[in-house]
Amino acid sequence: MAPKVLISDSLSDAAVQIFRDRGIDVTFEPGLGKDKDRLADVIGQYDGLAIRSATKVTEKLLDRATNLKVVGRAGIGTDNIDKDAASRRGVIVMNTPFGNMITTAEHAIAMMFAVARQIPEANTSTHAGKWEKSRFMGVELSGKTLGVIGAGNIGGIVCDRARALRMKVVAYDPFLSEDRATKLGVEKVELDDLLARADFITLHVPLTEQTKNILSAESIAKTKPGVRIINCARGGLVDEAALAEALKSGHVAGAAFDVFAEEPATNSPLFNLPNVVVTPHLGAATTEAQENVALQVAEQMSDYLLTGAVTNALNMPSVTAEEAKVMGPWVKVAEHLGAFVGQMTNEPLKAIEIIYNGSVASMNLEALNCSAIAGVMKATNPDVNMVSAPVVARERGVEISTTHQDKSGAFDGYIKLVVKTATRERSIAGTVFSDGKPRFIQIKGINIDAEVGAHMLYTTNHDEPGIIGTLGVTMGENGVNIANFTLGRSDRGKDAIALLYLDDQPDADVLDKLRATGLFQNVSPLRFNV
Repeated sequence: MAPKVLISDSLSDAAVQIFRDRGIDVTFEPGLGKDKDRLADVIGQYDGLAIRSATKVTEKLLDRATNLKVVGRAGIGTDNIDKDAASRRGVIVMNTPFGNMITTAEHAIAMMFAVARQIPEANTSTHAGKWEKSRFMGVELSGKTLGVIGAGNIGGIVCDRARALRMKVVAYDPFLSEDRATKLGVEKVELDDLLARADFITLHVPLTEQTKNILSAESIAKTKPGVRIINCARGGLVDEAALAEALKSGHVAGAAFDVFAEEPATNSPLFNLPNVVVTPHLGAATTEAQENVALQVAEQMSDYLLTGAVTNALNMPSVTAEEAKVMGPWVKVAEHLGAFVGQMTNEPLKAIEIIYNGSVASMNLEALNCSAIAGVMKATNPDVNMVSAPVVARERGVEISTTHQDKSGAFDGYIKLVVKTATRERSIAGTVFSDGKPRFIQIKGINIDAEVGAHMLYTTNHDEPGIIGTLGVTMGENGVNIANFTLGRSDRGKDAIALLYLDDQPDADVLDKLRATGLFQNVSPLRFNV
């Protein structure tokens, strides 16, 4: 059955056609996002939801989205999506961070010109039949210092455009490397230095707990007198009330805002102040940008639903279509290893260590980590998946660590999983053979060669005669068919293990009979999604 996608906001016809051309069953209802009740009534039918900013993906809506696998936001901002709730429910959240970069950067430059030359006020005055040349004395951009807060994708384009205008650019960004700063042709500085030196300040960071009110009353007081401030990134980055006071006092000479703390912004401390330019969140509002992000989100969602490729996800490692093909068997190995130790562990987990050896160590380890953790957590949380499992593990205080090593041993590559509790440690390793099938190759340090079956029985015992016979007789007397089995031991007369492949899961009384023999330290039924 074809995956089903709902588009609940306005999206271009070309994007809708992409879904159809890719074999997706798409429903296009661009006004549905504004009708919360009706959206909640139908969302359970869909595997994917494509939106802009009008649709609010809340925890309440996600509770009704029983089949939802991915939400795609045509644009950068995902403030209208409860990403934590989506992650807990295993729903991937994608955006399109590159489709409107140039458009947003150009709007910031345009706003800087507008506030430097007071263009909107001069336009209004001239339309009114006035000729007030002396009133609208502006300033040049050339030779001025531009302070860029956030030198990522959009901020980097602004830096490039500003340098072309012969501006000196200083940038504050904790993640900006010296090499990247050199390539951008900017000087990397601390925030206080930027505030003291910049003639213009433009913001290009997401809204987080760390960046909220990054330009507070205290920060604004540190700025150079006569500074002009531009915000085309996110509302809430600037304390609007504090900025309004600084504008009234003359300390700040002008401001240009495309975004506000509350939107739609019908009232703001910045409204109706002289030399304040405001626009209604137009940063991405060009024909080209709207088309680009719509096409991108359609392609990204289709790729994920049809091939498992993950692009521009905010709560899941990216996996290309090529990686998905190559890594598919390894993802299953990681999941099976996690499922094995997860089903064997009946006490709280303290740590999960994942060791990658050989060829697999050069793959997308973040995605493999997610699969292994999901395998472990499913034993007690059957609904978790690669998206939600790391969240569940983190909430439970489970420490996750990863190690990768050069090739060692007989296998070209393998994954080893170690799970620790307060009282014990369990380990298992697996690989992919040339036939593409996952194999268990080591359990408890004992080497084996075992395929993965849907219904398996794992036993441990002291190596002595009669174990195989006891297993066979007990299963046979209770109508349980053994399709195959694999044995292993550390040494003669030492620890031994057995893996039985069964047609069906054995009843509890069968397991009790095996335990009652006193021959086994461990008798554990296992299920795997094969």
